[in-house]
Amino acid sequence: MRPDEFPPRIVVGITGASGVIYGIRALELLAQLGVETHLVLTRAARATLAQETSWTAADARERASVTHSEHDLGAAIASGSFPVDGMLVAPCSVKTLSAIANSFDDNLLVRAADVTLKERRPLVLMLRETPLHPGHIRLMAQAAEAGAVLMPPVPTFYTQPSSIDEMVTHTVARALDALSLPHPHATRWSGERSAPSATDRRSVRA
Repeated sequence: MRPDEFPPRIVVGITGASGVIYGIRALELLAQLGVETHLVLTRAARATLAQETSWTAADARERASVTHSEHDLGAAIASGSFPVDGMLVAPCSVKTLSAIANSFDDNLLVRAADVTLKERRPLVLMLRETPLHPGHIRLMAQAAEAGAVLMPPVPTFYTQPSSIDEMVTHTVARALDALSLPHPHATRWSGERSAPSATDRRSVRA
């Protein structure tokens, strides 16, 4: 962790898995919190961005404080001597999970994640894959044993979201909780909801 007089600094990795919106939204929410973000956007992520959204790689870079090439293994975030407060990989592909679990530091994103683990800093992996076979589960366990938090982007329904955008925002906000960066968009469960009325029960059965 860095001295209190400095703003938080978080590394955000975006891979080519489906769900690049999670990484983009993370950059937006972190900016609202005044967090300095260091982005690594892989080539596969740029391709998925073009397939899933109307945004460009330049749009993603504009939302980050600093952007690093995935090939720049000499970047500041490749060293444990460069102080950061944690890292989020959103979304995290199985290929990236495998590389992180096995310390196969062939690009900057994986190297930064490996540094995060060795320096005992929080690493949150929003794995996007389903269904899972035993090999995936073993990789998840291996990464978790090294200190990573595995957080697949599972939508929350107790918040009664009215749009995909709300679901994405809440999921990302919960990921930021795991980095000790609570955001106002994370709706907090405060207890049981009141029992549904007879009209509500009829609507559900219908």
